[in-house]
Amino acid sequence: MLGMCRGRRKFLAASLALLFIPALTWLYLSVGSFQVKPLPLSPLEAQSSTLVGGAGERQALELRVRAVEEENRALRRELSRPPRSPSARLPNSSHRGNQSRTHSEEGTGDNEGQKAAAVGNSSDCVQQPVVDKCETIHVAIVCAGYNASRDVVTLVKSVLFHRRNPLHFHFITDSIAQQILSSLFHTWMVPAVKVDFYDADELKSEVSWIPNKHYSGIYGLMKLVLTKTLPSDLQRVIVLDTDITFATDIAELWAVFHKFKGQQVLGLVENQSDWYLGNLWKNHRPWPALGRGFNTGVILLLLDRLRKLRWEQMWRLTAERELMSMLSTSLADQDIFNAVIKQNPFLVHQLPCFWNVQLSDHTRSEKCYKDVSDLKVIHWNSPKKLRVKNKHVEFFRNLYLTFLEYDGNLLRRELFGCPSEADHNSENLQKTLSELDEDDPCYEFRRERFTVHRTHLYFLHYEYEPSSDNTDVTLVAQLSMDRLQMLEAICKHWEGPISLALYLSDAEAQQFLRYAQGSEVLMSRGNVGYHIVYKEGQFYPVNLLRNVAMRQVNTPYMFLSDIDFLPMYGLYEYLRYHVWTKGHAPTNFAKWRTATTPYRVQWEADFEPYVMVRRDSPEYDRRFVGFGWNKVAHIMELDAQEYEFVVLPNAYMIHMPHAPSFDITKFRSNKQYRVCLKTLKEEFQQNMSRRYGFAALKYMTAENNS
Repeated sequence: MLGMCRGRRKFLAASLALLFIPALTWLYLSVGSFQVKPLPLSPLEAQSSTLVGGAGERQALELRVRAVEEENRALRRELSRPPRSPSARLPNSSHRGNQSRTHSEEGTGDNEGQKAAAVGNSSDCVQQPVVDKCETIHVAIVCAGYNASRDVVTLVKSVLFHRRNPLHFHFITDSIAQQILSSLFHTWMVPAVKVDFYDADELKSEVSWIPNKHYSGIYGLMKLVLTKTLPSDLQRVIVLDTDITFATDIAELWAVFHKFKGQQVLGLVENQSDWYLGNLWKNHRPWPALGRGFNTGVILLLLDRLRKLRWEQMWRLTAERELMSMLSTSLADQDIFNAVIKQNPFLVHQLPCFWNVQLSDHTRSEKCYKDVSDLKVIHWNSPKKLRVKNKHVEFFRNLYLTFLEYDGNLLRRELFGCPSEADHNSENLQKTLSELDEDDPCYEFRRERFTVHRTHLYFLHYEYEPSSDNTDVTLVAQLSMDRLQMLEAICKHWEGPISLALYLSDAEAQQFLRYAQGSEVLMSRGNVGYHIVYKEGQFYPVNLLRNVAMRQVNTPYMFLSDIDFLPMYGLYEYLRYHVWTKGHAPTNFAKWRTATTPYRVQWEADFEPYVMVRRDSPEYDRRFVGFGWNKVAHIMELDAQEYEFVVLPNAYMIHMPHAPSFDITKFRSNKQYRVCLKTLKEEFQQNMSRRYGFAALKYMTAENNS
C-alpha cells in the first residue's frame, strides 16, 4: 500500500499494493339549445343606483345593460365554436402575470355575480378564465430527509411532463433535502424552472409547541406558516404533498384561483375518507371539521388575503383552544386547517374532488371519476402507498411507475415564446459547446467533458458519525448496473464509510433501489452514500463519477478504489499487476512481500496505483472517458503537485474477475477510439507543461520512452 506526502506539508496518502400516460385532459364546451339572460343588478349596484335620480339613474342602467349584452354576445360566439382538439391552446384573453391583479380577481367580493352569465340551468359551460402563456406558476412543497427527497422527484417529473408555463418551486427543507435537491435541480438544468429553498430548522419553533402523532412529525405542521415563510410579495401558491402525481397541466389548477369569491382564501378538496365523521372505530374522536372535512394534500393559498385576515393569529388561537381537549393532532396540519374552517366556512373554495383523488384507506375516491379523462391529481396518501386497496389501483400504479422511471433528461425542453431569465451556467455551457469543432473526429470525446449529468446525491438514507481521532477513511468507487452484484462483497470487506457514484438510467435507478432494499447486507449499512449520476451521452464518464463520489467524502482521508477491487479479506491469493504490469511495477512487489515498514517509490510512466489521499487532493481529469488513462492522468497530477508515494506493507487489494466492459471492447475494436485517446493524452501533457513548467518535462520524456 502506498502512502504519499505533498511537499513540506507532508500530506499523508496511501496506495494499496494490488493483489400510459394519459393525454392532457381538457374540458369540452358543448351545448344544445340554450338561452342567455342578463343578470339583475347586484345588491351593491341596486343600492348605488338609488343614490342617483333621473337621468343619472337611467344612464347608469343603460351602461350596465350594454355591458351585460356585450358579455352575452361574447359568450354566444365562444359557445358556437366547434369543440377543440386536445392539443389546442385555450384562448388567451389577456396578458397577466402573477404579481398583477386580474380582471376576475378585481371582481371578487359581493358583486362577483355581475360578471357571470347563466347558460340554461348549468354554469359548467361558462368559459373558464385562462392562465397567461408565460405566467409563472408557484408551487410550495415541504420536503425533509432522504426518502422524501427521492419521492418528490416523481411529483416534479409529472408536473414538468404536462406543464406549458414557467414554474417556480418553493421548497421548505431540512439541510439534507436542500443539499440533495439543490444539486439535482442545478444539474437537471430544466429551462423556465426556478427553485428557492427555505430553512425548515428556522421554522420549527413556530410549530414545535403542537403535539403531533402523525408520522410526518414536525414537518407535517409547516404548511401552517407558509404565509410567514414565503416572500411577502408572492400573492398565491399551490401547496402539494410529496406523494402527489399529476395527470394534467398544473396550469388548469392554477386557473382555479380565478373562481375564488368573497373572502375565499383556501382551495381544498373534501376529504374522501370517513375520518372526520368519527365512525371508523369505537371511541374514535377526530378534530372538529365541516362535514367530512378537507384534505390538505393539495391546497390553493391566496397568500396576500390570508395575511390581511391575520392567518397566523387565526390558526394559532384555534390550535390552542382545541389542544386543551384534543391534547395532540393526529393528522398534523390537516387537523388545524379543518378546525379553522369549522369556525370560518367562508374561507374555503371547495375544489372538485378530481384535483385530489385520495388513495388512503377507507376512502370513496372512486366517486371522483368515471374514466381517465376525469383524473387530474392522484394522491398516494396511504402508508401502504402502492399497495393501497382500490379497484383501479393497477391503473394508478402504472401511471405512477411511468413517471418514476421516466427519463428526466427528456424534460429539459424549452418553453417557446416565453422570455426566460438568463442562467449564467447554462449560457457559459452553450458558449463552450459552440466553440467546439463538430467536424473534429474526436468531437464526442471533447463534448463529454462539458456534459452536465443530472445527479441525485444520497439516493438512500445515510448516517455517519465522524471518528474522534480524525483519521477515518472513506472508500471511493464508481459503478454501473453490470457491477451491481459486487456491492455486497465490498460492504462485507470494508466496514468504514463508503461513497459510491452509480451511472444509471432512471429505470435502472429504480431497479437498484429494489435491489438495495431487498439486501440485508446493504440495508444493514447506514454509512454508504449512494449517488446516482444519470446516463447521458455515449461514453462512460468514469472520472466525473469519481469526482462526484469524492466530493461527498466527509472524512479526513479517502481511499480511491474501483468497484471490482476488494480490500484485503483473509489470505492474499491473486494480484492484478500480472495483468497490467506497467501500471503497478513501481510499487516493487518483490520488496513489498518482505517489507515490514513503509517505503517510498518514484513515479514512472503509466503508474496507476490505488491510493489513499487527503480529502482535498486534486480531482480526476474529465477529458478521459470510457477506457484508458483515467487513473494514470490523476497519479501524474499528484506527482506534479509533489505528492510522495509511500508503500504500506501488509495492505493489499484483490481484483475480482469480470467480463470486459463495453468501453474496453470499443477501445480494442475501434481505431478512431484509440486515436482520440492518444490525442487527449498529448493535450493533457501539454496542459501539464503549461501549469507546472520545467518540472513536467519528465512526463513527456517518459511517455516517449515507454
